[in-house]
Amino acid sequence: MSDQATNVLGCTHLSKAFTEVREPVTVLDDINLDVAPGAKIAVIGASGSGKSTLLHLLGGLDVPTKGEVRIGGRDMTTLSNSARGKLRNEKLGFIYQFHHLLPEFTTVENVAMPLLIRRGPPKKALDAARDLLRKVGLGDRLDHKPTELSGGERQRAAVARALVTRPACILADEPTGNLDHRTAASVFDMMLELNESLNTSLVMVTHDRELAQRMDQVWTLEDGHLAAAEASAFT
Repeated sequence: MSDQATNVLGCTHLSKAFTEVREPVTVLDDINLDVAPGAKIAVIGASGSGKSTLLHLLGGLDVPTKGEVRIGGRDMTTLSNSARGKLRNEKLGFIYQFHHLLPEFTTVENVAMPLLIRRGPPKKALDAARDLLRKVGLGDRLDHKPTELSGGERQRAAVARALVTRPACILADEPTGNLDHRTAASVFDMMLELNESLNTSLVMVTHDRELAQRMDQVWTLEDGHLAAAEASAFT
């Protein structure tokens, strides 16, 4: 384990159980994970293994049954909903399998949305969004609505939206799972380039072991436990 004070994100003894037919079902059990600045971490596992649940807990979108989640050294589990939301907006970015762009807004407005939510100057938010959209190859799609973009373009816009606040860490849930192989590879290449250039940590859950192998660390989630992936996981 690395020094908790220097990590951008981490969890200690994290557990999550759900009640089904009056009996608790443990999905995650005593998980410990540290995310250093600039780290690239993949979590792989079978469908239903709890990968998305883990990401939701790390992102403060859900609360654990036991344990703690730290963002920038602060324990998220002790914060109110509003304080947790504020910290999440300041420190984290989220990318999902589906882009979740708002159909009534243009591409640049969608990307600027996390900054606009902060009630900062609209011009500054839109300028930052334009800059990132140019970086992801969408400089000529600024005023297009999501329906006017291809699948790959929509996901690139979603990546830009996650990065527009310059978060300490990106949490990505199957970020290329809805794309064909070639487009997925292109979007993932772009994500890694931005991870390097912006020094933003990246935690990704994925079924794609080929993509996972390109990360710094690969962890396997099985039977509620997180462990370093064995080489045999990729053969």
